[in-house]
Amino acid sequence: MGDQNAPRLSGVAVFFYVFLPFALGHYLSSLLRNVNAVLAPDLVGSIALTPGQLGLLTSAFFFAFALVQLPVGIALDRYGPRKVQLLLMLVAAVGALLFARGQGFGQLVLARAIMGLGLGGCFMSAVKAISTWIAPGKLPSVHGYLIAVGGLGAASSTMPVRMALEYTDWRGLFVLLAACIAASGALIWLFAPRSAASTGNRPPMLSSILSVYRTPAFRSTISLVLLPHAVFFGIQGLWIGRWLADVARFPNDAVAYLLYLGMAAVIFGAIAVGMITEWAGRRGVTPLDVAGAGIALFVLVQAAFVFGYKPSFQLLSVLFTLVGTITGIEYAIVAQSMPRELTGRAATCLNLLIFVGAFLMQAGFGLVVGLWHPDGGGHYPALAYQVAFGVLVLLQLPGLVGYARRRFASCPAPDPAAPADIEEARTPA
Repeated sequence: MGDQNAPRLSGVAVFFYVFLPFALGHYLSSLLRNVNAVLAPDLVGSIALTPGQLGLLTSAFFFAFALVQLPVGIALDRYGPRKVQLLLMLVAAVGALLFARGQGFGQLVLARAIMGLGLGGCFMSAVKAISTWIAPGKLPSVHGYLIAVGGLGAASSTMPVRMALEYTDWRGLFVLLAACIAASGALIWLFAPRSAASTGNRPPMLSSILSVYRTPAFRSTISLVLLPHAVFFGIQGLWIGRWLADVARFPNDAVAYLLYLGMAAVIFGAIAVGMITEWAGRRGVTPLDVAGAGIALFVLVQAAFVFGYKPSFQLLSVLFTLVGTITGIEYAIVAQSMPRELTGRAATCLNLLIFVGAFLMQAGFGLVVGLWHPDGGGHYPALAYQVAFGVLVLLQLPGLVGYARRRFASCPAPDPAAPADIEEARTPA
């Protein structure tokens, strides 16, 4: 909810001074999170990385991202998004510069983790700023625009990055990204309005977290959506591109184009999920039921990777990202089903779980693929990816089965007297 004591700003001022500066940070965060999907061939060629190392290197971003969630949430309440985001963006810029200068696997992992620490608060800072300065009635649509900006950042990590590599190498690219990150932090500091820091009494952090996890609505939501959400983040940010190169055998330019289509699908998928959920709600279908149907479809798409659906590898790569956007409904479900006083902490806890899960999925997928040996061209066999995707499917099935059991158990049993009543109504007196 918005801060009732915050001075009012015009719509134009809110757009230019609040939405744009913080949305730019979220854009850059999404770009850096996914850029290794396109840079993987350059990184492997330059540093001679194994699939396991590539997965660990890329997923270090998620691990650091997860670690910073709770401290950033506390700092945002205490100091406001303007101060917090400036410091974090400077940390991220340092991480990008260190990545550009990295000479070995260890140095690159450390640099990418620093980037994750710095960029870990971009989405939360944007939400905090938007919630402070924008009327509550307009928050859902503005949050949708923010997610779309993140999709644009993910799309920018594909073909635009591949085009930039025609003029510089990956090290020069990260120098440029470091400058953009620092400039984004400066824009927030210079233009974002100051907001009053929270002075109210805050419950201890541990008890706040436990109160969230004890809530049945939170547990039922994450049991269904958490693992698919982690799979979506972890796999689309790296391994879809490697699958297109190793299994479908597309050249780097074609991989970048297909990744661009997939990342652009995030924008349309997010809009579609919102429209479908709203349409279903008018017909009595809950958001959790929409999520259940969407995640079942998402698991089926992954099963197609397992069975090697060859008629359209291109379609599969885009469908993975398009259908995977259903997992973003997790935030809305938690916000609607949790007590109002727990929604902020619930979002922070949800972020923590999602990014820890994404780290494990991205790193674990690489370790599984690395169990096989590449051919002379450096391509790993299709069987390696089939096994890795098969493991992902098996991990997600228990959540779907548990949801189905709860769903059917909650359905009212048929009234045994109903048929008799109908029969009596049909019998003439």
